Amino acid sequence: MLQPLFVARFCLLVVLGWPLFHAAMAQSPVYPHKPISIVVGYPPGGSTDLTGRAVAAELSKRLQVPVVVENLGGAGGAIGAQKVAASVADGYTLLVGSNNEIAIRGLVSPTVKYRLKDFTPIGLVGSQPMVLVASSHSRVKTMAQLITLAQANPEKLSYGSSGVGTALHLAGEMINDECGIRMTHVPYRGVAPLVNDLLGNNIDLGVFVLSSALPYIHSGQLTALGTTERVRSTVTPGVPTLSEHPYLKGLDINVWFALMGPAKLPLQVVEKLRKALTESLQSPELRKTLESSGSTIAPLNVDMPRFLREETLKYQKIVDFAKIKE
Repeated sequence: MLQPLFVARFCLLVVLGWPLFHAAMAQSPVYPHKPISIVVGYPPGGSTDLTGRAVAAELSKRLQVPVVVENLGGAGGAIGAQKVAASVADGYTLLVGSNNEIAIRGLVSPTVKYRLKDFTPIGLVGSQPMVLVASSHSRVKTMAQLITLAQANPEKLSYGSSGVGTALHLAGEMINDECGIRMTHVPYRGVAPLVNDLLGNNIDLGVFVLSSALPYIHSGQLTALGTTERVRSTVTPGVPTLSEHPYLKGLDINVWFALMGPAKLPLQVVEKLRKALTESLQSPELRKTLESSGSTIAPLNVDMPRFLREETLKYQKIVDFAKIKE
């Protein structure tokens, strides 16, 4: 038979230890303890998808859980971005997105309800220049020739992009503004139909993310008139920058890619993801994958809130000038 004193002591230990046991059981497992989904707001094969998959592979190695890409195309990336903005802030649903859906879509489309405040910026991954290309029937080989032709034929030349309010569209409008010309914008639902029309000589010019245009530039099917960053791309050293033309000295715009989460991500989750992303960006495999497609890896420790504010202000000026609205 148990002694009364022993029973009393046992009961006291249970009473005193229960809160600690309950607290330990209530704590969430250490992050991450299950697969992470990275949403890409575009179909497979594009520049954002390539970037997302390269980042996912490296994060998986460092976080030691599967990191899978979910392609959720539509509305210029906005459908995927909206899903992440509305998701639970636990670090298991992230976005690899571009300036199109993160910073621009809300400026041009009244149907987009999310804003920058609805995301937690984790880090900048990299960027790619855009490139202005000419179809063979246009017979334009240089930017000087294009400007002369466009000045003599206002609104007669057409240029295509992958959609209204994309960085590609804004780059085209910056060229219009800086050169004092009026080319007509033709929006497409993605890169493939724009390529088809350029190769079929149904449109004069196109603005692409560099990686999407590379095969057609290298094959000679399209003529590259210039890239949109201030410095020539290492994968197309023979293609001038548009800023090399006197009218376009100030042109410096690109498509950038960033890892984002929903607003109010716990600090410990953000810190772990930032550390894993920083290590990933130093991986030779990731650098080779992205740089061979024309991307430049982002500097480490970018001040993301400041970067996003400055980028959004830049795009707002272009949107206001060109009166871009969906």
